[in-house]
Amino acid sequence: MSDVAAIKQFVKKYLALKTEVAKVIVGQDEVVNQILISVFSGGHSLLIGVPGLAKTLMVNTIAQALGLDFKRIQFTPDLMPSDILGSEILDENRQFKFLKGPIFANIILADEINRTPPKTQAALLEAMQERAVTVAGHHYKLSLPYFVLATQNPIEQEGTYPLPEAQLDRFMFAINLEYPSFDEEVQVVKATTTDVQATVNALFTAEEIINFQNVIRRIPVADNVIEYAVSMVAKTRPKASTATDLVKEFIDWGAGPRASQNLILAAKTHAAINGKFSPDIENVQAVAQGVLRHRIIKNYKAEAEGITDKQIIKSLF
Repeated sequence: MSDVAAIKQFVKKYLALKTEVAKVIVGQDEVVNQILISVFSGGHSLLIGVPGLAKTLMVNTIAQALGLDFKRIQFTPDLMPSDILGSEILDENRQFKFLKGPIFANIILADEINRTPPKTQAALLEAMQERAVTVAGHHYKLSLPYFVLATQNPIEQEGTYPLPEAQLDRFMFAINLEYPSFDEEVQVVKATTTDVQATVNALFTAEEIINFQNVIRRIPVADNVIEYAVSMVAKTRPKASTATDLVKEFIDWGAGPRASQNLILAAKTHAAINGKFSPDIENVQAVAQGVLRHRIIKNYKAEAEGITDKQIIKSLF
């Protein structure tokens, strides 16, 4: 099948996938879009939202609709790296045998990732970057496609371990979840307080998802679009000559080259889901908030004056 035909097929399957997810998830259209864009771009996502906004249900539903193996890890202050990766035990023949931990799945939900110490957070790093883990000197490959979706509760910061910048940079998107609208909340209550259970059908196989990821990577991008993405990222660095006034005044650190790579990859997927065969500047702008939000570090003055990430990123357009 040619790449053009593959993208046409991808658009059809993507729309069917959204319909399938909507059986369970009411509203949250932009959030679902961003999660799916990062899945088909081969990236990871960080979900930031208060408890009770169906983060776990959303990931579980998306995993079912994608036909992928799903595991949830609840991060707590006493969680050890071996609780995630697995450990070696002596079997009845006095041979060491490796028991796989929950990280061996296609989609991992790392629930409240900022509740666990850095040592355990770091255990996730190798898996996210290398798609492999090392336990007791042995290297184990993880099955593809592999996708980590971490959640963070922005309210209570006491007793938490904020993710270091290096680890935040591993996430393609940081996605903010908002409260549902009044009508959406009415629909949620109606749907979840009866005995009717929606069944979610698996629409993809792991092999199909990998094929679509490869097709998306092959999408050509015009030089001016790449230059636009790179110059947008360069503008987030306060010491750069092209930095905007808002950046110079309110940002301590800007985004690195991984932001430029992710902008282009996400723009390719955003173009593909809209039936386009090459991304343009509008596609880059459409994914910029999610890609840059967690990569710019605001200073104290920005916090004091209530300057939001959204305002700063908008100024880069």
